Amino acid sequence: MPESSMSEIPPDAPDARPPEVRFLKILVTVLTATMIAGLVTIIALLVIRLPGGGGTGAAPGVTYRLPPTLALPEGVRPAAVSFTATGQIVILTETDDPARPGTVLLYGADGALRGQAELRAP
Repeated sequence: MPESSMSEIPPDAPDARPPEVRFLKILVTVLTATMIAGLVTIIALLVIRLPGGGGTGAAPGVTYRLPPTLALPEGVRPAAVSFTATGQIVILTETDDPARPGTVLLYGADGALRGQAELRAP
């Protein structure tokens, strides 16, 4: 009678794998399911949190409008426009003059100039 070794498992034996292999199979399956659930969660959070389609990033239903009375000083052009939570408008301007690189202008919601700050190159 030939010697029997552990590596020889009869092909008709139902799930005759060693317990370590069964444990590893369960572990890999659980890890795969956890990774898939984590990926779905991350994608869902990105879809929920990121603004869609080039929007302003404002809260839903909030619309920002520039007042018609807002006028920029002569010789400057807007580089960026921001709106504060209090309704004020902040405009960063730029010029072609290297001696005057830009100005930050603060306007009220009514379009009146409230303040300005000159930017200087370092």
